[in-house]
Amino acid sequence: MKYIYYLSLGANLGDRLATIGKAVEALGQQGEIIRVSQMYETPPWGKLDQPAFINCAVVIVSKLVPVEFLHGCQRIEKNLGRVRHEHWGARTIDVDILCVQSINELESGRQAIEALLDSSELACPLLMMDTEELQLPHPYMLERAFVMVPLAEIAPQLVLANGKRAMEICHSLPDKENIVSLVTN
Repeated sequence: MKYIYYLSLGANLGDRLATIGKAVEALGQQGEIIRVSQMYETPPWGKLDQPAFINCAVVIVSKLVPVEFLHGCQRIEKNLGRVRHEHWGARTIDVDILCVQSINELESGRQAIEALLDSSELACPLLMMDTEELQLPHPYMLERAFVMVPLAEIAPQLVLANGKRAMEICHSLPDKENIVSLVTN
């Protein structure tokens, strides 16, 4: 059994781009990175009196079960200087597991995963989990443009818990205009 992990990464302290780059590199030790979105500068959410964030989304395939994968993400955060002072506060790095799909070994090749991400057909369902340590899908992801804009870029056809695709949800969020791509032409 393998798992497809959809992640949201964010940073608003220190060298934000470098820290996210290091986090993505470290995530490669937990599985195969399939896609990484572009970087977006985003306003803070929840606690507004803090610097702007840089956010991106990552799709990775791993043999690690969700709780083991979460612990790996927490180790990456700690190694990159994450200290948890306050809820929704400023941070050097945040790695959130948004949602997870399980797949069998035969479907787990890169081409099969890429096809799954681009398919408009109803694909494998999301894993549901509600423990003190981990909630899947992420309970706030559908209302956060800083999560949904990067996710919709790399997995637009992903069917989420409400039955809508990532791109549909992204288009419906009123604050998506505040998300600025850092890609320059």
